[in-house]
Amino acid sequence: MSWIIEYTKQADTDLNELDNSQKRQVLKAILKVSINPLPSTRGGYGKSLGNNLTGFLKIKLKKQGIRVCYRIVYENEIMRVIIISIRADEMVYKLLQERINKGQI
Repeated sequence: MSWIIEYTKQADTDLNELDNSQKRQVLKAILKVSINPLPSTRGGYGKSLGNNLTGFLKIKLKKQGIRVCYRIVYENEIMRVIIISIRADEMVYKLLQERINKGQI
């Protein structure tokens, strides 16, 4: 059974800015990961982020150059998607930090 997927308002906007092909691939990846969004160190599909982004996880869509960052709400089994962005020189992680600082998670 999959975890509940929630999108922040900003992540929903990010998703809608992608073209249809990219959007399909991103949604497919998010759905797959939602089956077990835990970090890979705990048997899940998520890749943990480090440093000041500890507690967040990512999904890489290498061919598309897109990163999806999310946080897990364990008590409600929610996978909260926070950012969906083209990966350009770590820009996705800078944007994630900005959203955290603004309380947009």
